[in-house]
Amino acid sequence: MKRTLLALCCALPAAAFALPSFDEVRAAHKPSEITLLDRHGVPVQTLRVDKSVRRLPWVPLADTSPALLRAIVLSEDKRFHEHSGVDWQAVAASAWANLWNTRTRGASTLTMQLAGLIDDGLARPPAGRSVVQKIGQAVTATQLERHWKKSQILEAYLNAVPLRGELVGVPALAQTLFGKHASGLDDSEAAITAALVRAPNAPPERVAQRACEVLALQQLSCAGIELQTRAALSRSGGMPLGEQMAPHFARQAIDWQGPAVQRSTLDAGVQRLAIETLRHQLAELTGRNVEDGAIVVLDNASGAVLAWVGANGGTSAAAQVDGVLARRQPGSTLKPFVYELAFEKRLITPASLLDDSPAQIATPSGLYLPQNYDREFKGWVSARTALGASLNVPAVRVGAMLGPDALFARLNAFGLALSESAGYHGQALALGGADVTLLALTNAYRALANGGLASAPLLRGAPALPASPRRVADAAAVHLVTDILADNGARARTFGLASALATRGFAAVKTGTSKDLRDNWCVGFTDRYTVGVWVGNASGEPMHDVSGVSGAAPVWHTLVTRLHEGRPSRLPLRPAGVVVSHVAFDSHREAPRDEVFIAGTEQARQRDSSQLAPQRAFGITSPRDGSRYALDPDIPPAAQQIRFEGERGTWMLDGRRVGQGASLAWAPWPGRHELSLIGPGGRVLQTVRFEVRGAVVKSAAAARRSGG
Repeated sequence: MKRTLLALCCALPAAAFALPSFDEVRAAHKPSEITLLDRHGVPVQTLRVDKSVRRLPWVPLADTSPALLRAIVLSEDKRFHEHSGVDWQAVAASAWANLWNTRTRGASTLTMQLAGLIDDGLARPPAGRSVVQKIGQAVTATQLERHWKKSQILEAYLNAVPLRGELVGVPALAQTLFGKHASGLDDSEAAITAALVRAPNAPPERVAQRACEVLALQQLSCAGIELQTRAALSRSGGMPLGEQMAPHFARQAIDWQGPAVQRSTLDAGVQRLAIETLRHQLAELTGRNVEDGAIVVLDNASGAVLAWVGANGGTSAAAQVDGVLARRQPGSTLKPFVYELAFEKRLITPASLLDDSPAQIATPSGLYLPQNYDREFKGWVSARTALGASLNVPAVRVGAMLGPDALFARLNAFGLALSESAGYHGQALALGGADVTLLALTNAYRALANGGLASAPLLRGAPALPASPRRVADAAAVHLVTDILADNGARARTFGLASALATRGFAAVKTGTSKDLRDNWCVGFTDRYTVGVWVGNASGEPMHDVSGVSGAAPVWHTLVTRLHEGRPSRLPLRPAGVVVSHVAFDSHREAPRDEVFIAGTEQARQRDSSQLAPQRAFGITSPRDGSRYALDPDIPPAAQQIRFEGERGTWMLDGRRVGQGASLAWAPWPGRHELSLIGPGGRVLQTVRFEVRGAVVKSAAAARRSGG
């Protein structure tokens, strides 16, 4: 019989199969999942890239359970360590016909089975192998034994053998059915695995029976094996072993054509801290209709992403939505870029007095009447106070000085990638009327941290990989803005001295809240890190009485504090071109102080008149003809009054006298209206038409009941 088989083998074409080496087979092993490591080599996320099979990274024989090795060899090939690929003793015992029985493996050795796994031409078809294929399998097994070590044959087999359903290889089976690595399988689990090698898709009772036979070969008890088998086979795939803490980041950082294990810039410790901090804050906001949040932490020097939390998996109704990349209105977090450009162009200084009084802003949907955080106007304030206290009207006035085109271009230079056009956004751009992503906004603040040098954030590669920065803003002007954002006294008029924005070491920070409380933000930087936080709802549903300082700022504060434990953040060095000079204010608007200036713009005394002071009005200056106003039913009417402004005279609305003077506040009512201004002698100075849209506003009490 042996001579007959050898004669048939010699009849096969010599080049029927080029035998691969063990290293080639291992290199060709393609896991169905990619594991992402942090910068220190700690696994942070595993993503499935092949939906057709479940195949895990190659596991060396040394990392495989000894119990499994015993069970597999005893069950499939008792003389594995003695034969040379074909077990001639088993062939003699089972006879020629039994050797090739299509319903049982019979004398088919582990080496012969491996030959069928690494050579597609020897793969077992549904109808069974042909005689030529069976002979080729034996020939290849002999070649494998001649060129490979026994340990390599067994290792390759365990990683390549098809098992139950989509599972390929013992590592995938161990993780899916037992929730373990292949190294951790005990005797019973090893017996079940060996039984599945023989009959991968057999019913549980048959698998349990076969597992009991494998245990009996080792003189081990079968007690409880049927119950254990049913429990294992009823398990679904589930998540890979280990922490899965960065699903959104992994989608962006993984090279989908790359190796099975890849390293990223993420820091597992910082990522874990960010996740825990966000969950804690959202729990604190229970009852205020807040379920989502996102966090980015960047290394200032390299741009490496240290933390990327795209959603709160615990409460989010849209956990798959990546809040780091979703585009939303950033509110007041754009104001630092407005003031930086105005400082750079020498239009104002941090000591310049700006008029914080009612104003109307044209937007694509009508006129917008900006309100401050505390719904009060401060009159003449310095630019330092206006930015620090996040006053809206002064920011709009400064934005108007710059013009939408210049501001639009500067924001895009910082990498915000604004859509639409400058004309589309108009003056509302200064108050965050354009959509941005948290990643882009945080990286723009990182450019401020680096003195106006911008570079793209890094998601993978060496953590110390040098960036290729480009200058997008004047270093002196950036320093002025940074000094204001780090001044806790400058924001005291709005936020007080003990807000979450105050830190022990240096930190420059700004909050922002979009219209209708849909999104709130807190973005800021220290000497080493830039941290961006967004809190809101992925659906865009408004929150209940949650602003940037109460929603996102506590998360930012905790992260900055923990990141600098043991090493406080230090003040930035003053760049060339920045000087400090004493300044006083007329009418004691603000206390005298030492102020930072771009050299050549110093002014010892600031007066109440400036280029921003309103000029003498002619006719009706507000509202404009054709204006449209949108009412928000959740804001009390007193906070949405429309102010009629112009020359001194008598105001007539829809034919009825409503007041007299140069300015008049009117509680808006839905509909189309005609407004006329009557001068001396009854002469009509001007008539304008405007429209108020929206449902009838709620009363103040109703607004409070609804959380508005």
